[in-house]
Amino acid sequence: MRTTVLISGASIAGPALAYWLHRYGFAVTVVERAPALRPGGQAVDFKGATHRTVLERMGILDEIEQRRTGTTDTVLVDADGKQVATISGDFTGGDVEILRGDLSQIMYNRTAAHCEYLFGDSISALTETGDGVYVEFERGPARTFDLVFGADGIHSRVRGLAFGPERDFVTHLGYYYCVAGASPWSEGGSRARAIAYGHNTPGKIAISGGPKAQQLYLFASPELDYRRDDNAAQRRVVEQVYADVAWEVPRMLGEMADFDDFYLDSISKVRMQGGYVKGRIALVGDSAYGNTLGGFGTGLAVVGAYVIAGELAVADGDHTVAFTRYNEIMQRYAKIAGSSNAGRFLAPKTALGIRMRDWFLDSWLFTLMLNYSDNAANDIDLRDYPTLVGAKDVG
Repeated sequence: MRTTVLISGASIAGPALAYWLHRYGFAVTVVERAPALRPGGQAVDFKGATHRTVLERMGILDEIEQRRTGTTDTVLVDADGKQVATISGDFTGGDVEILRGDLSQIMYNRTAAHCEYLFGDSISALTETGDGVYVEFERGPARTFDLVFGADGIHSRVRGLAFGPERDFVTHLGYYYCVAGASPWSEGGSRARAIAYGHNTPGKIAISGGPKAQQLYLFASPELDYRRDDNAAQRRVVEQVYADVAWEVPRMLGEMADFDDFYLDSISKVRMQGGYVKGRIALVGDSAYGNTLGGFGTGLAVVGAYVIAGELAVADGDHTVAFTRYNEIMQRYAKIAGSSNAGRFLAPKTALGIRMRDWFLDSWLFTLMLNYSDNAANDIDLRDYPTLVGAKDVG
């Protein structure tokens, strides 16, 4: 009998894990709270040979290259529009960059014919038994699975039900970010360099590619009290925070009201000191090692999915062996997310901090940081699981 698995989350880590588990012979179900795949979203990126190898083994690298966004340099300007510094797109965009929604669609297309997807539902309770996990859903009937995976982001429902409350594992890093609008700063498939413009005031940055283009806001703030499903309240938060910022921000705020695509969340880091597994339940991606805008989240999600599925296949489905190996491998590799805080880098809280950041961007230290980032992305002994288990490509 095939091992049955439930994956919570259909963004990136979830479909990536579904692909590999199906390829190795598991019966896969994916549950997603949203009624459908979420289009658009911010750009995500991959960097280095390790990420490229996993994407090649999945057979999706060429399609990602075809739908990539172009490299975008961010020119930082003062209130009068005068250039003061540049953030290289080689730093923010990795080797290949793609909209999150496009990447999610590619991975979904690779798995939809072979895996069961349950949209518009979510897990409400988990009860581990001697031979499986009894799962209750908010809408659908309860079912039992051999294994359950939380690939449901930094606010993971699976982590909350199986490991404990979010406050025990997620640290707010003192900043929030907002992405508004779906149009990328450069066209899909373009390899030409594009330019976006950003303006800092202490503790705030606003970035835009121009009229009607996607916007990014990032600002310092203690934890805010708002409902994540209250879009209007979230828009008011951004409008109030940026009400006193000049430059192009008034125009941006005016356009933001017309954008259907809008996302606001804290910049936070997940710390799972006890590991990413508990019994028959495991966490993958941001639910396990998320660090918002840290530059490695998408790569970590895809590599983590590859590793845990491969270890399960090599261990003939013995989760006690596979989960132990996954913990060992990913706790080491996930250190690349480190203690970085994109908020502190992009929106220093003082005028002096902004000037020091601008100096850093044009110094040899910045080049050194780029080299370290490239090396860290490849700091893993990646096993060739498809060869080890003799899997055949499911297309």
